Amino acid sequence: MEAFFIVLALVAVALTVTLIVFASRHGKRSDENLPPGSFGWPIMGESVEFLFGKPDKFVFDRMAKYSPDIFKTRILGEDTAVICGPSGHKFLFTNEHTYFTAFRPHSMQMLFRSYKQAAPPPPPVPAAQPAKDEEAKILRSPGFLKPEALVRYLGKMDSITQQQMQSEWEGKKEVRAYPLAKSLTLTLACQFFLGTDEPERIARLVDYFDDITLGLHSITFNFPGTIFYRANKAAAAIRKELRAVIKDKKVAISSGAPMRDILSHMIMASDPSGKHMPEAEIADKIMGFLTAGYSTVATAMAFFMKYVGERPDIYKKVLDEQMEVAASKKPGELLEWDDINKMKYSWNVLNEVMRLTPPLQGTFREALTDFTYAGYTIPKGWKVYWTVSTTNKNPEYFPEPEKFDPSRYEDGNAFPPFTFVPFGGGPRMCPGKEYARLAILAFVHNVVKRFKWELVDPKEKIVGDMMPAPQKGLPVRLTPQ
Repeated sequence: MEAFFIVLALVAVALTVTLIVFASRHGKRSDENLPPGSFGWPIMGESVEFLFGKPDKFVFDRMAKYSPDIFKTRILGEDTAVICGPSGHKFLFTNEHTYFTAFRPHSMQMLFRSYKQAAPPPPPVPAAQPAKDEEAKILRSPGFLKPEALVRYLGKMDSITQQQMQSEWEGKKEVRAYPLAKSLTLTLACQFFLGTDEPERIARLVDYFDDITLGLHSITFNFPGTIFYRANKAAAAIRKELRAVIKDKKVAISSGAPMRDILSHMIMASDPSGKHMPEAEIADKIMGFLTAGYSTVATAMAFFMKYVGERPDIYKKVLDEQMEVAASKKPGELLEWDDINKMKYSWNVLNEVMRLTPPLQGTFREALTDFTYAGYTIPKGWKVYWTVSTTNKNPEYFPEPEKFDPSRYEDGNAFPPFTFVPFGGGPRMCPGKEYARLAILAFVHNVVKRFKWELVDPKEKIVGDMMPAPQKGLPVRLTPQ
């Protein structure tokens, strides 16, 4: 009981200090030409509405109330300008490094950059230079995610997917598609990023990864019962296992094992002074890669099952395309790059899946300098948020926006540039786009040619607004082909 009152007193003091800071900061802005909008409540801003309301509703309501181009808000502890519509997307994507640099919410920084808490602070970055997006640089530098590199991994993706179909799907009358998709994508990510022959070593921690995914966009209240507390505990458990994996990988490398995975590259890479990356930093970065390569891909797979399960006509077209691919293969032959390129209708279907239920709503940037957009000034240091919600369900660009219609993406039916951007755009376009495409299409190929399915509960509720998920795991009834 005494501890409770101590905590309560500390919270009261923290709230008082924060209110004073909030008032002093916001009192200085009255004369600035800021975008219209509201900073919401003291301290919390509009974080609750942003995190726990429907993302598209949050955006559309404010676009209608303030401006269709830009509005201000305060979310996740940051003064933020939300840039809207295709013009806003274009402005942001084409001005990276000029006006914008990468920014991750404090929750992400605390989960994936624990190694920095124990390290001395780095020298300050000169004002004219953007901060480096270290993770993207690691992925791009050896070309791991380029098509010519991924093509070597495609057969392994197909093989792992087939193994799961045989062990977890075949012979079953009913399965829960979403947990199986998560297990598959985490296994694929472990194989790709860690190069481990024991992907189940990390894949068994799937529940921990779920907790981290929920904590990516959360309020950083780190006490029992909160989303962030669970995410932090999960990150510690995964980090501990990864440290053991890293030590084993170092032993394997020293004995001459091939280095064809990102973990090996990170272990061996050194800076100009010859210093290698510390194990704690490697573990945090690998955990970030695994989370990114797991949750969004699994979401797309699961909602493919949902939407196609509701539309037998679309299922038939996908089946015809995939059986044509299968007919061109020899018995036991794995998927190749040319096969993926034949899956055009299937990818159109997946684009429509991602439009209706985006696996990722959007991302943040930080303003490197004051800049003007749509007649308003965004101050240096503000955060800038872009989101697919400003276009994905806008009837101006997508007539009958709630209708599932893969024909929107057929040749000749093009919509304006920067309207449909599920992977972002510009220099910071998601580096894992091709990886995701191959993993999802390998899943589609294997599930469609084996089964027809129907949803057990067509009205199953979708929960989780920033990271959508079927509440019951999307149970489906399977009928073998």
